[in-house]
Amino acid sequence: MPPQRPQSSGWTTAEAAARLAADGPNELPAARPLGYWRLLAEIVREPMFLLLLACGAIYLLLGDRQEAAMLLGFVVLVIGISYVQRQRTERSLSALRDLSSPRALVIRDGCQARIAGRELVRGDLVLLAEGDRVPADIALLTASNLMADESMLTGESVPVVKLVPDCVYAGTLITQGTASGSVTATGAHSALGRIGAALAAQGGELTPVQQETRRVVRAVAIGALGLAAALGLAYWWLRGDALRGLLAGLTLAMALLPEELPVILTLFLGLGAWRLGREQVLARSMPAIELLGATTVLCVDKTGTLTSNRMQLRRLWSEEAAYACGQAPEPPLPEALHGLLEYAVLASHRQAFDPMEAAIGTAGARLLANTEHLHGDWMLVDDYPLSRQMLAMSRVWRSPSRQDYVIAAKGAPEAIMDLCHLAPAHGARIAAQVAVLADSGMRVIGVACATFAAPSLPSDQHDFDFAFLGLLALEDPVRAEVPAAVAQCREAGIRVVMITGDHPATALSIARQAGIAMDGAPLTGGELDGMDDAALQERLAGASVCCRIAPAQKLRLVRALRARGDIVAMTGDGVNDAPALKAAHIGVAMGARGTDVAREAAALVLLKDDFSSLVVAVRHGRRLFANLRKAIVFIVAVHVPIAGLSILPVLLGWPLLLLPVHVLFLQLIIDPACSIVFEAEPMEAGTMRQPPRPTARRLFDSAIVLRGVLQGAGLLALLLALFSSVRGAGQSEEATRAAVFIALTLSNLVLIHVNRRPAGVDRTRPDGRNPYAGSIAAAAVLLLLLVLGTPALRRLFAFAVPDAASLLLSCLVALATLAWCALLRHLQASMRLGAR
Repeated sequence: MPPQRPQSSGWTTAEAAARLAADGPNELPAARPLGYWRLLAEIVREPMFLLLLACGAIYLLLGDRQEAAMLLGFVVLVIGISYVQRQRTERSLSALRDLSSPRALVIRDGCQARIAGRELVRGDLVLLAEGDRVPADIALLTASNLMADESMLTGESVPVVKLVPDCVYAGTLITQGTASGSVTATGAHSALGRIGAALAAQGGELTPVQQETRRVVRAVAIGALGLAAALGLAYWWLRGDALRGLLAGLTLAMALLPEELPVILTLFLGLGAWRLGREQVLARSMPAIELLGATTVLCVDKTGTLTSNRMQLRRLWSEEAAYACGQAPEPPLPEALHGLLEYAVLASHRQAFDPMEAAIGTAGARLLANTEHLHGDWMLVDDYPLSRQMLAMSRVWRSPSRQDYVIAAKGAPEAIMDLCHLAPAHGARIAAQVAVLADSGMRVIGVACATFAAPSLPSDQHDFDFAFLGLLALEDPVRAEVPAAVAQCREAGIRVVMITGDHPATALSIARQAGIAMDGAPLTGGELDGMDDAALQERLAGASVCCRIAPAQKLRLVRALRARGDIVAMTGDGVNDAPALKAAHIGVAMGARGTDVAREAAALVLLKDDFSSLVVAVRHGRRLFANLRKAIVFIVAVHVPIAGLSILPVLLGWPLLLLPVHVLFLQLIIDPACSIVFEAEPMEAGTMRQPPRPTARRLFDSAIVLRGVLQGAGLLALLLALFSSVRGAGQSEEATRAAVFIALTLSNLVLIHVNRRPAGVDRTRPDGRNPYAGSIAAAAVLLLLLVLGTPALRRLFAFAVPDAASLLLSCLVALATLAWCALLRHLQASMRLGAR
């Protein structure tokens, strides 16, 4: 039920407080920030962290407190990184909300008071003026020359005339005039809030990489525990030593349990979000960073995304002359056009909030500077606002040096021609020029002037004897960075599709300026309504410009692209974009100009409103996925020899070569390599000149696993040969174990090196070096020397110092591992060339 309208004195403070308590604050539920404990609880409930905790619990049950402590330490570290990142995200979003949250001028207790927008209640009397952001849905009670920019809701950049008893809606901008009205809906009940509430039913699915990692971790964990149990039982059955069997099984379980996989995925995403934050890209959903690398279609809104949402004057035309603005250098304005621009400025507000009037004022100040055509001392007498019946406005001025009134009019060309009472042939010539300018994607307005000598002004603009002066053409310019960013997307194999509510001529003009491919005819909203889903999917294969699209149709377009198998990213800044942002695989909101609803729906927020930031985000996504694959090859490769050295001695009757403490030492190399070295690896050369990875391409595909298995199998064979040689030379069990372990440690460092750069790196980039690789290698060698050189540590590791020949053989194994990996790379490249 609508609220009872209060008297002109407005609600009392007590009445307003009661309504606020009953209805709740005037804000979106989704916009409420997470508290510290709630944020921590959400992070800890993530399946990745639960899996890590489960692995730690398994180690505790197995009795290895050191490994459990290390793993749980990783859990704390990862939770800390995620917590800091999420808290930073929430703080940034809160700051954006504070910047965009409107304040309201209301009548309370019979007096004007400016209050926070969240304190508005239904029935409040609100006063609106030019430049105000509408704080709630408001039914107009009075309106004078009122216009509102509703592009956030409709996508249309042209302000809308508002009359009593129209409504103005939360989040829109008053560009002209004044008004008063009664609040009809707040918060989630407003038009803006209803769109936000509709988002809750969409999105939330895991990315393919998350799903795949879960499956692999579960399968490997089950298999590892099964193998460990089988090995322990086999040792007990073959040798009758249950304690040694438990030790062997424990070692194999430690070697095979895949705790690195969830660690590296979570850390890669967390550090990726941190890196994007340094580029002014806020990651609200960290898994979306990885998915960016697979993006095949980028859907972009025109207003505020491709364009600056700021009008500029581009053309002046009269029947005597024509002029193009914005040239470099800009020539003087022809004298024949001085009057046209002079009266266009007079027909506009001096303190302009409307983007069109602001553009006219800026051009007038620039092109008419130091002339007699700018009239700062003239006094405004009256104005005639736009109406639905007459799409033109007139302003009446009095000059200090004249007795009569000067009237300046501007508006739709057909309305201005009507005011001027032009002959049909004359009007046809002007209409032809209007069509030429409109076909270039510009908004065209006409300008006229008149004088009036009577002391009392008429009630209708038509009573003035207007003379037609000419036409102005304005456009919402393409952002400077957009053409280069679109070109980079095209080079990277990403198709850019523009979705807008504008006229086809405007849309095509903007698409041409932005460099968007226009191979097929534009798709209009009317055509879309007449298509079923199958026809729409087929049509979208060639349509890169979609115009006259309603908000609900944007959502259908995104869903149709997804149904075609595309990975869809969607950019936008308005409320009308929010459902499509949520439905896309990756929603990208503009942070500075965007609405709260758009930011809450998006996975990424571009804080600088810089379209090129999206290309940076795509680059980070591709680098992240490539580095994840490198890390996985390394993980598979190092676990093969560890597993082999744990299983074969049991089956062949050899002394145990690896004990739990050895695996723990190796984890000190493996874990930092996976989570730090590979994550920091710079992007490979040519990455942004390749098409997006196929949607069917998995993180753990056969090529990756085979490469890791072959590398590890070669290393295992070399280690077994080393074991045979050192043992055959008469070295003790402890010295043989130490020689094998030295070779395994050095070979692990080799595997880090060869897997960091399997395809070459662009060294021309400032980030072409990895600052951590050398540090990890040096630390590993120092730790190894510390173990070998400290008697107490040697006893803990069951080592003896090998002789010089054995140490040399251990180093040769590392070099042979390097040669083996180089041979594998050569064979892989040959097979790839042969397949072409």
